[in-house]
Amino acid sequence: MPHIAPHVFHDSEIDWDRPLETAEPGTRPPEPLVAEAERTGARRKKLVRGECGFFMNRSVLPADFKVPAHEHDHAELLVVVRGGCSLADGVVLGPDDAIVIHANTRYGFTCGPNGMEFLTIRTAEAGVAFDANGPTGT
Repeated sequence: MPHIAPHVFHDSEIDWDRPLETAEPGTRPPEPLVAEAERTGARRKKLVRGECGFFMNRSVLPADFKVPAHEHDHAELLVVVRGGCSLADGVVLGPDDAIVIHANTRYGFTCGPNGMEFLTIRTAEAGVAFDANGPTGT
């Protein structure tokens, strides 16, 4: 079997995402949420984009940032690197915690007082649907 070189990704060489300019239809967050993210310094970068079937985002969110109720059409693994959050159902995540969220499961969360840095890992580029209350609901 031939040797296939690994894919290497250097975070410092990957730009932060500009979702209203670059996201495919069905994967774009609502404009008000993007505006709030830009105003508060929340950001995301897509580190892995389908290599060997993996997709991985790195997100950095400020203290008390609210990610409104939404769902994805693919399961995802969230791994907290720094800080933490409280999910709407009362689950609390801190550094080094992880959670698997099944496809089509509605969830939202609020970052803690130190904000949160986390990785999102999927096996496909996921579409997103936000709660009927809009991007500012929780």
